[in-house]
Amino acid sequence: MQAIILAGGKGTRLKPYTTILPKPLMPIEEYPILEIIIKQLNHFGVKEITLAVGHLKELIQAFFNDGKRWNVKIKYSMEEKPLGTAAPLKLLENLEDNFLVMNGDVLTNLNFRDFFDYHLKNKAYCTIATYRKPVNIDLGVIKTDDKNILYDYIEKPTLDYQVSMGVYAFKKEVLEYIPTNEYLDFPSLIHLLLKDQKKVAGYPFRGHWLDIGRPEDYSMAIEVYEKHKSVFLWEN
Repeated sequence: MQAIILAGGKGTRLKPYTTILPKPLMPIEEYPILEIIIKQLNHFGVKEITLAVGHLKELIQAFFNDGKRWNVKIKYSMEEKPLGTAAPLKLLENLEDNFLVMNGDVLTNLNFRDFFDYHLKNKAYCTIATYRKPVNIDLGVIKTDDKNILYDYIEKPTLDYQVSMGVYAFKKEVLEYIPTNEYLDFPSLIHLLLKDQKKVAGYPFRGHWLDIGRPEDYSMAIEVYEKHKSVFLWEN
């Protein structure tokens, strides 16, 4: 199983922390979030990882080097300019027929082996790990008919959405949909696949999942990790 980790973003929403540290090096207790991810991937059989880096890339390279410390082989892909989340895949060489892609700021106890096997079994062009996330609406929601006559009033409802976890599996053929050296993100790539009637599967997950994109998310991730450390790190 081959993995690509997207670690090139500027982490704008997490400033001022990311002014001096790239987001993948933000600490979750004693480990940077990216180190936790690499340990997890190694546990599930990943031996080759490519880090797609950009912002403060020198710090990431200095910390992870060639990956021997974690018993994995780490390579680096450099962006000359911001390319979005999907376009960096076009820069990679020697991709396997199916490969794993994920964001470098995700705290989860997802079984990556099960996820990847699910992708292979379904023979999908793309499989997206999904999570049901409640969203609180801090307002009264009004429902009216086509004549603006109210038929319901819901005070501060909680809505459930199935969201992307930032973890994907792809067939190598998706590279045909990615232009060279042009900006493309994952939502746009998925729309291209759907437009061409290619199979895109969802993998529902009900365990722990958080990203650390905003200060409040980062604080929550530290709290969750502290309470449930054993479910995020396993001994090989």
